[in-house]
Parts: sequence; C-alpha cells; structure tokens
Amino acid sequence: MNGVPEPGKTIEVVPGVKWLRMPLFMKLDHINLYLIKDNDGWFIVDTGLRGEKTREYWETIFEHELEGLPVKGVLVTHLHPDHVGQAGWLTEKWQTDLWMTRTEYLATRLYMSSTGHSEAYLSFFERAGLDESAMEHLRKGTSGISKMVEPLPGSFRRLENGQTLVIGEQEWRIIVGYGHSPEHACLYCESLNILISGDQVLPKITPNISVNSTEPEADALKVFLETLEQLKQLPEDTLTLPAHNDPFLGLHTRLQAMIDHHQENVDRLAELCKEPVPALELIEPLFKRPLKGAEMMMGMGECIAHLNYMMNQGRMIRNLADGVYFYQSAS
Repeated sequence: MNGVPEPGKTIEVVPGVKWLRMPLFMKLDHINLYLIKDNDGWFIVDTGLRGEKTREYWETIFEHELEGLPVKGVLVTHLHPDHVGQAGWLTEKWQTDLWMTRTEYLATRLYMSSTGHSEAYLSFFERAGLDESAMEHLRKGTSGISKMVEPLPGSFRRLENGQTLVIGEQEWRIIVGYGHSPEHACLYCESLNILISGDQVLPKITPNISVNSTEPEADALKVFLETLEQLKQLPEDTLTLPAHNDPFLGLHTRLQAMIDHHQENVDRLAELCKEPVPALELIEPLFKRPLKGAEMMMGMGECIAHLNYMMNQGRMIRNLADGVYFYQSAS
C-alpha cells in the first residue's frame, strides 16, 4: 500500500477489505475506518465522529466505493466518540444492525444519558490533587459526549470474545481486549492474516490507559498488558490495521515495545515517588511535557492507572490527607 486514503476515498488492503480515513479535529487528526465485503453488501468497522463533514465523506464513500452494494452492518470496536460517533446515523440510514460488545454499548448509553458531572467524578479529581479553582471549573462543566456521538439505536447485536463472524468467504474472530476501554473488540482473519486492532494496538503511539471515576480502583494497566501478551499468540507477520497511523507488519515487535513503554513509566514513577506526592504533580514529569485541558484529564487517568498497578504489585503506598491521595514508593 502506498500513501493514505484521501477523504471520501478508499485504498484496497486486500480484495474485500478497504481502508478509509475520517478527520478528527484534535492533535491526532484522523481515524482509520474499514470496510469488509460480504457476498451481497459491506460491513463498516468504526464510524468517525458525529458531524456534517464526516457524514459528507460517508455519502461520497457510499456513492463511489461500495460497488453498488448496501451496508449490511456496522461493527464498532469500542465506545470512544471517534469510533462510535456516526453509528446511530449509519444504522438508521441503512436500516441495519449495530454490532458491539455488551459493555461498550451499555457504557455508551450511560455516558450519553449524563448531563453533568457526578459527585464521584468530582471527588476523583479532588483526590488527585486539583486545586479549588480547577474544581470549580469542573463543577460548572457538562459532559460533551453527546455533541460527538449520534444517539445509538435502542438495540444491538452482541460481539463476544472468541465469536466468529462469517463475512463473504472469510471468517473473522472477535478478540476482546481490556485497559483502553471496558471491552474492546478486535477482528482477526486467519486466512488473510489480518488484525483490525482498533485502538488496542497502534504502530506509533500508545493508546490511553486510564482509570476514571466510574471505577477508580480499577487495574486498567494490568489487564491491558495481559491483552498485549495474549495478542502475541497471533503470527508476527500479521498485517495489523490500526485506528490511527498506518497499517503495519511486525506485530510482536510492536506489542513488546508497548509493554516496555509502560514498564518504563512504572519505573519512572517509582523514582518520582520517593517522597509522598499527589497524582497531579506526577503528570508533567511522567509525560515529560505540560498537559492542558482534556489532554491533562486523560494524562491524569493514565497516571493513576500506573499508580493503581504499582499498588497492586506492592510497589506503591497511598495515603489520604486533607482529601487528597499521596503516593509513595514502597521501597
């Protein structure tokens, strides 16, 4: 494959599998989406953000890239808005089914029903060390997910780990991963040796591995690392089709690089926490640059994910003082 797909166009990865891109209006400026051909139509894998520009590009794809065939189903890897944002519109337009894992579907519905920040959400960030000015800003804020995600259909078809979908002449096995989102679905076709990895495996960046207020004591990093180890069961020469950056070969090499990256972060935190310190003060030295706004919130969640992982390993101690958690290395 040479180059990347232009807006409204596709690149054929192999016969029956097409790669397209939709814009994102953030530092990471694109998402990769995929089309899988069935005998009498196409399945879409992930959807792009809600918005007129994304919808216009989809209409162009429908007109020029589907070979006169309809969309038969919409598969969504996980709940983040760039992946699920247009799912409601696509399923309604084509009168077809939405396929997701149960947890991702229900969590999306839950987040979209929220109009403000709960006390648990505010407490999570207060205990991380945000000052009163920042907390007041949070109290005035509202959930913005509905601006990025079309309302989902009232029903869905469940994807489960190990399930096989027969699409055209190929079998696609669902591999569920954890850590980046609650129940992230990847699709693997053994006969084509292709993995559609969503955000679970990315070639240049590492997906955000966060703990949030819904499950503040979760060990997201542990289950993410376990998923990466399990994916090593696939062949090293698997062609991986990620949600961001370009398709790549060398799956095992990339999996190990991601594992090593997080181990380096754990070791760095052990050094940074020789004296008690709140999570807020660890974000900039952990990421080696200042973070602001939504990026800072994601960085906070990832920092806490590493701290929870270390506590469960016995490498970190946490104490509550004046409403703030302070972390200190155990040795």
